[in-house]
Amino acid sequence: MLNSSFSKTPNRGFPESEFAERTQRLQSAMHDAGCDAVVLTTEPNVRYFSGFFTQFWQSPTRPWFLIIPSAGKPVAVIPEIGSAGMADTWIEDIRTWSSPRPEDDGISLLVEAVDELPRRFGKVGMTLGAETMLRMPQRNFEHFRNKLSGREVIDVGAILHQQRMVKSTLEIEKTRYICGIASEAFANVENYARAGMSEREVCKQMQLDLLSSGADTAGYMVAGSGKGGYDSIIMGPTNRQLATGDILIIDTGSTWDGYFCDFDRNWGFETADDASLRAYEVVWKATEAGFMAARPGATTSDVWRAMNEVMVDGGSLGNEVGRLGHGLGIELTERPSNTSDDGTPLKAGMILTLEPGMTFAAGKQMVHEENIVITDDGAEWLTQRAAPEMPVLKN
Repeated sequence: MLNSSFSKTPNRGFPESEFAERTQRLQSAMHDAGCDAVVLTTEPNVRYFSGFFTQFWQSPTRPWFLIIPSAGKPVAVIPEIGSAGMADTWIEDIRTWSSPRPEDDGISLLVEAVDELPRRFGKVGMTLGAETMLRMPQRNFEHFRNKLSGREVIDVGAILHQQRMVKSTLEIEKTRYICGIASEAFANVENYARAGMSEREVCKQMQLDLLSSGADTAGYMVAGSGKGGYDSIIMGPTNRQLATGDILIIDTGSTWDGYFCDFDRNWGFETADDASLRAYEVVWKATEAGFMAARPGATTSDVWRAMNEVMVDGGSLGNEVGRLGHGLGIELTERPSNTSDDGTPLKAGMILTLEPGMTFAAGKQMVHEENIVITDDGAEWLTQRAAPEMPVLKN
């Protein structure tokens, strides 16, 4: 276990009052959108409004449903196997069926529960838009939609994105905590990573550090390496052995109590050429510029421009990632995106990644990433800031 210098371990879970407040906020937005109910089907959304937190979502066999009515508490329509777990949450109305039952896997029960709700607008919301999914067979969705008595299914994905963008104090505490654990694990890499080790060996040791220091999961850990830079940041770790002159990047999305960190670090081995050292300096300074631009009233596009200008001035040949950071929370990547045209206004409580990346030579990238939270008058680092000069590890 590493010597922990980060904050005190937060409490797990949330008080019922937080779930009630989340539900009431969504109900207010539902009223504005003319929606009688919202049916949630994905793990993050079901957990966000209920507190139902289980690894069993890894199994694709069974669908799960949480109904947010126009008033009152949510209603769970779930497989019987999850009834005891749901009963431990603040949800009281729990309706179950024996699943799997392919001929009618909860759809009739779901339709019945929705039809019981007051009909004012004749619309039911589901997540159908960008960066959302249904997590149910298409034919089941069509069956549900066709069986609803005179109600139209509409997309409420954007409403949920907007609500989840702004985090509560407790959500921020959980994110800060996992960022602290991962920051120390990253700092410890220089104590064991050496030329001759493989990407996979370095990443496995870092995963052990993360888990022994308190992370719940360290499953998302990607890496890339190459002489004088890397050409991919998502395909590793591989068995490629690190050699003199290589640059290694590791990016982790570890979690604590269901909340993610998402940031990376870069190292040279034995030596680093001038081009890669300069590229590292440029993306580090771009991150600083993004941090200074991140404040309430600014937009994600303002943050993008601040980082992009530094990289263009620093000789960037382009950016293959497609954006310069994103939202972060109970999913590894959330809305919004730091792009030239996203334009999402920043509000206190939003958690963002700042991820400037650039191609600095043919087939060579340099990417840097930190996590921040927007405050009332600016922004705060959640990660322990990387060194302004790329560390070079020697045997």
